[in-house]
Amino acid sequence: MKDRPITTIDKDGIDAPLTDVVYQRMLDSIYAGALAPGSVINEVELAREFGVSRGPVREAVRRLQGIQIVTREPYTKARVVTMTAASALELFQVRMGLEGVACFLATQRMSDADIEHLQRDLESHQQSRAGHGPPDRHFDLHERIVRASGNQRIITALCDDLYHLLRIYRRHSGSVLERKDDALEEHWQIVRAISRRDARLAESLMRSHIERAANHVANQLGGSQ
Repeated sequence: MKDRPITTIDKDGIDAPLTDVVYQRMLDSIYAGALAPGSVINEVELAREFGVSRGPVREAVRRLQGIQIVTREPYTKARVVTMTAASALELFQVRMGLEGVACFLATQRMSDADIEHLQRDLESHQQSRAGHGPPDRHFDLHERIVRASGNQRIITALCDDLYHLLRIYRRHSGSVLERKDDALEEHWQIVRAISRRDARLAESLMRSHIERAANHVANQLGGSQ
């Protein structure tokens, strides 16, 4: 995980507090697997690699604990959260319920222009994955649909409270090429149902999509234990 010393300029070129930059760099490392699930957080080593004092790293670790990405038992070192089949299943069950409702509401509430924009972005994402365009690391169909639902409680639950845990598990569910291809086709089915304003079908397709991802993750994690 060697990297250049951190400055107060974040990855988007914006001046940011040092702790925020360290926090984001650690999140990126966790998402990328450089800080693997279950691995010990060595604050001294991270501070040296980032070229900062231990204080910003310690504060970043506390923030990561707050969003349940890092765990620390009494008298033990902090660790990146360990992914288990049981914890994945529980999290995906929450997703099935909340994202299903979000998809139903989004189908009713999105404007025609919003839906056309979503279709174009999904097409661009597909082209990017096929190597026919610049890398697209920001498009997130699930987040777009959740926010389009207009239900602030669902948005807070999935985009704030559980977002980072969900991102880790979703990355794991899409780590196999075959699942990525299947997931993309399922995304298109959901978007087509939304474009036809078939809220019940869109909700059903979203639930089925998440259930398949849940089974995929549970099988992978169950097989690795």
